[in-house]
Amino acid sequence: MPVPFEALLPYAIIVAMFGATGAGLATIKTMQNDGKRPRYSVDQWDRQMMDRDRRLTGRVRGQIDRPEAPAGFEFTNGWKLEKRFS
Repeated sequence: MPVPFEALLPYAIIVAMFGATGAGLATIKTMQNDGKRPRYSVDQWDRQMMDRDRRLTGRVRGQIDRPEAPAGFEFTNGWKLEKRFS
């Protein structure tokens, strides 16, 4: 016995809405990362490098290829020291 197509319309609408939502979220996340893919499993080293890139360029995902640091960068310290155990 065949299934009438009217019974499958709600499922098609639900699948289409999930697809549109997923595509929209992926687009927004890509736009927030300057057109690059998002980073996953970011550890402490990556966070420090992202903070350094942000201080150098003003963007978290931005990088520069100049060998000299911009003016004023040599006086800022982005490295965090560990707190001593007492």
